Amino acid sequence: MNIVSAQLGNSLYNCVRSNLIWPLWTRSHFTYYPTSLGTGKRMNMFNAINNAMDLALDEDKSALLFGEDVGFGGVFRCSVNLRDKYGSQRVFNTPLCEQGIAGYVISNRKLYEMCTNINNQAEIAVCIQHFAIGVANTGATAIAEIQFADYIFPSFDQIVNEAAKYRYRSGGLFDCGSLTFRVPCGAVGHGALYHSQSPEAYFAHTPGLRVVIPRGPIKAKGLILACIRDPNPCIVFEPKTLYRAAVEEVPTEYYTSQLGKADILRHGKDVTLIGWGTQVHVLLEVAETAKSKFNIDCEVIDLVSILPWDTIAICASAKKTGRVIIAHEAPLTQGFGSELASYIQEKCFLHLEAPVKRVAGWDTPFPHVFEPFYMPDKHRCLSAINDIVNF
Repeated sequence: MNIVSAQLGNSLYNCVRSNLIWPLWTRSHFTYYPTSLGTGKRMNMFNAINNAMDLALDEDKSALLFGEDVGFGGVFRCSVNLRDKYGSQRVFNTPLCEQGIAGYVISNRKLYEMCTNINNQAEIAVCIQHFAIGVANTGATAIAEIQFADYIFPSFDQIVNEAAKYRYRSGGLFDCGSLTFRVPCGAVGHGALYHSQSPEAYFAHTPGLRVVIPRGPIKAKGLILACIRDPNPCIVFEPKTLYRAAVEEVPTEYYTSQLGKADILRHGKDVTLIGWGTQVHVLLEVAETAKSKFNIDCEVIDLVSILPWDTIAICASAKKTGRVIIAHEAPLTQGFGSELASYIQEKCFLHLEAPVKRVAGWDTPFPHVFEPFYMPDKHRCLSAINDIVNF
């Protein structure tokens, strides 16, 4: 009897787990909308990023790629096979020290050459402790990976107070351009509070930096190559849920995407929807639903660049539609949507039919099992459209 009861209980548990719990974990909050250029090689986003870094390392012999587990391919496989192709002195692992990865202590070419030509692991670790800013300052190209956006805060002082201000404080004598930080960010379905954050707003308050967020493989490759060439230190926040979910036909040649330029992905006349990263795909689905069910014509804009951002495109759209909704995964209070809303209210006030509306994460730490309730999903965004149209 006990054996039968146990078997029945186990069967019931498995049934409940498979029918109720498992779909919750695997269900995505967005539908991916690929960008099409008509030609290229089929790649997901981490393949496109790998291709971009491959091209950068091949073109620029001074380029270095480093970060935690980068030599092994990285936790998301973005640097896979690059150490084998370019050697362990150009593609290598660092200690678990984000402040050191971003640091600036190396200040001359001789020390840089010493650090890239030694073989002793202990000595390499010492050199790497303060690497990215110093390497860029010597004239080399630094591509640094911070393994998760949630881990970037120990390096905050180095990026904000050193990298961003290097040119200004030296009167233009020195800079650390050719410095790019790659930073996986955002919700992934099970990351909880230490593997799901979107900290772009922290860095948007810092003159001297460029901050961008791609929505898919084509844009990711173009933005990374543009950032590597840019004379300012750049941060590329990469929505990690898109690494495998986003697949497009990506051009294999070297190309760049314009920094500071938003993309209008869908034209409309009734409501402007603004997002970046994964949220763009949520808004594209919402725009389709709003049109088919309520005959509301939405314009969808991928902001792409957080700093600097495209004020011209945003204001033109806001003046055309008279209604603006901004959506992002980061918490509502002081999220970058606040800056957009404030600017739009200031510059477009007389053209607006309703106050600018924001749909964002809640002002709580990022949850684990309650992630579906935290996200600014299509249902919350569609509700916002209904509210703003009926204001």
